[in-house]
Amino acid sequence: MPEPDRALAMKRVGRKVSLLMGITLSFFLSLVGNLTSGHFVLPLWLISFAVSTAVSLLIGFIVPTKKVTDGVCGKLGLAPRTLASRCVESFMSDLIYTPLITLIMVGIAYAVATQHGAPLHFLPMFLHSLVISLVVGFVLIFIFMPLYIKLALKGTQKPAA
Repeated sequence: MPEPDRALAMKRVGRKVSLLMGITLSFFLSLVGNLTSGHFVLPLWLISFAVSTAVSLLIGFIVPTKKVTDGVCGKLGLAPRTLASRCVESFMSDLIYTPLITLIMVGIAYAVATQHGAPLHFLPMFLHSLVISLVVGFVLIFIFMPLYIKLALKGTQKPAA
């Protein structure tokens, strides 16, 4: 495959992976956030899922996550496709996506809850959710990223001659 075609194909792979990862993170983080709140409400979950999906897709298309994770792994001297590099890549991706998604989801939940008279404090609510979301996000990224990369790469390889 000529170099410009390869670059375009890799860009498409990156977009597919960002799309799949963004939806996955949004689905599970909004679900976990609502379940751990003690008051699961389907309409609120649907709203937080939709908003966090939009945010995660925006992050995925704006932030060059692969470049960032590859750069960090390179600085740490980690060989590609090792357990250590997967852990660092998952951690860096988690730090790119999860805090902003969590901030927005907690902001929505906080606004709704305080409108109904709940005596909440935003910072403790956010920090508690952030810790849980970072752990869940890391596990999700660690598990799903390699699967989504394989899935996205499927149509880009040349057939064997």
